[in-house]
Amino acid sequence: MQRETQAGSSRRAFLKVAATAAVAAPYVITSGALGGNGRPPASERITMGFIGVGTQGGGHLLGGAWTYVPGGYLARPDVQILGVCDVRKERRESVTRRVEDYYGKKGRDGAYKGCEAYLDFRELLARDDIDAVLIGTPIHWHAMMTTMAARAGKDVYCEKPTALTVSESRAVVETVRRYGRVFQAGTQQRSEYGGKYRLACELVRSGRIGQLKEVYAYERGGGYAWNKSFGPGKPNPDPKAWDLYLGPAPDQPYDGNFDAHRFGNGGINWGQHHYDIVQWGIPGADDADPVELDVKGDRSVMRYASGVTVHGAPYPDPSLGLGPKVKFQGEGGVVFVGTEGKIAVDRQQIQANPTDILQRPLTPDDQRLYFAQSHSGNFIECVKTRKRTICDVGSSHRSAKLLLLAGIVETLKRPLKWDGAAERFVGDDEANRMLSVAYRAPWRM
Repeated sequence: MQRETQAGSSRRAFLKVAATAAVAAPYVITSGALGGNGRPPASERITMGFIGVGTQGGGHLLGGAWTYVPGGYLARPDVQILGVCDVRKERRESVTRRVEDYYGKKGRDGAYKGCEAYLDFRELLARDDIDAVLIGTPIHWHAMMTTMAARAGKDVYCEKPTALTVSESRAVVETVRRYGRVFQAGTQQRSEYGGKYRLACELVRSGRIGQLKEVYAYERGGGYAWNKSFGPGKPNPDPKAWDLYLGPAPDQPYDGNFDAHRFGNGGINWGQHHYDIVQWGIPGADDADPVELDVKGDRSVMRYASGVTVHGAPYPDPSLGLGPKVKFQGEGGVVFVGTEGKIAVDRQQIQANPTDILQRPLTPDDQRLYFAQSHSGNFIECVKTRKRTICDVGSSHRSAKLLLLAGIVETLKRPLKWDGAAERFVGDDEANRMLSVAYRAPWRM
């Protein structure tokens, strides 16, 4: 209730300031702020800022292949975009113009000047009229920006990976919970794709394949790599932008490449999608970590105390007994293997062997999981209601941790024992050093 009151006060304060400005400059606030045509008044909208508006973040804002809502957050009538941040000047200014053009065309006045472009994300976070932020920056920024946003009183939708190290992920959990923020990870397979992943996990948890024995994640582990090579250096037209791109990463000569995944390795980009479904499908895994880790070839093998084994690799028989065209090596593929059958799911299909596993509907006695049909919409709903999201900070920590532990054992290429309660490897200093990373001053968590 306190959060809702503060959010409402922030929006009302914003309207008051904007209305005052409108006396001197009528184009500052439009009649659209009053609502109408199915759009709620501005005092009832969730105000958002977007940090990083390239392919991923820009897709969320304007509509993209992975946002599944035409027009993205901009087209949502219950959202108002107040700020856009990106280290690339042409990108942030172009997106800001598109936001203002869209709102201008929607309003009766035909003009709108209410979205600010920022180079430095800290200026956006300092605004008390912004309720929530979406973080679509280079991956080495995700955890730090999430904690800074939470401390600034913002709810957070953060793209994957949500962290580059286990200690970063733990810091995100503690900070989000300490400040009472709503958090959504951008691992949208729990919400989208016609509910295929949810159905697969419900069937597994309900015992339709007997006792679960193995899970194949189709993606290797991931982690960070601060020592990525840079070019010889070029004349830098905007040193501040480059410094903000690097952020906590080591100082490097400017080479003009603002790659979002530059400081990651292994499956760090795609992996959290896969391991999120692995974690969702294993009974009891919401509250458990693997206890033993090893490698088979160059891929991870992780065993839970329950006996379930997770492989960071494709299932060895591509057909699964379902025919030669079934590969399950596409987007987000996971295969669950039990004592009485198998279930395979990716973004395109769900299959089972025997096939009647999918033909028998779930009953009221079967286990059901969190239901959401729109990942972006689930975030906004939870910002309003203060309920936990479908990919909340706790489940996201488990998924990120599984991915990162797989990356560590694949790097060291030897057996490891993991103490989930302490979040430390047992008797292995070298492995424990890989749980955290040093940051470039003045950045710190």
